[in-house]
Amino acid sequence: MESNPAPLFSPETLLAQANGGRTVASYRRTQIVFSQGEPADAIFYIQQGQVKLTVRSERGKEAVVGIFGTGEFCGEACLAGQSLRIATAEAIEKSKIMRLEKAAMINLLHNEPEFAERFMSHLLARNIRVEADLIDQLFNSSERRLARILLILS
Repeated sequence: MESNPAPLFSPETLLAQANGGRTVASYRRTQIVFSQGEPADAIFYIQQGQVKLTVRSERGKEAVVGIFGTGEFCGEACLAGQSLRIATAEAIEKSKIMRLEKAAMINLLHNEPEFAERFMSHLLARNIRVEADLIDQLFNSSERRLARILLILS
């Protein structure tokens, strides 16, 4: 008798099972997903496409702080108590994005241990990447930073 292999983990499948508080929308290139200063009441899962996260200073200076692609989350700071968005998320190509209300996401994290573990791994990996970017910015020449970014994008 053959045994079926365990199904691969799919965050999208679990997110689709979330009780309420979930919507999926399509975004065209340059369309805003959420804006800096808006209430931080949901998390976003990029099903397809790419999103650019930017921050604008009071003086109008803008900086790109992240680019996220298919299978990644953004806006998760609401889970840590952030009440307002500190950045703007903009689709940089045609994208399909799931919006999950904060309460629905918290419910998933409490009730789906495998999902919670994978989500925590995602957050830790992002934290490591942010630290590496900061170190790169502080200690490397602009040429080296450009070479690193090009390598990451390839």
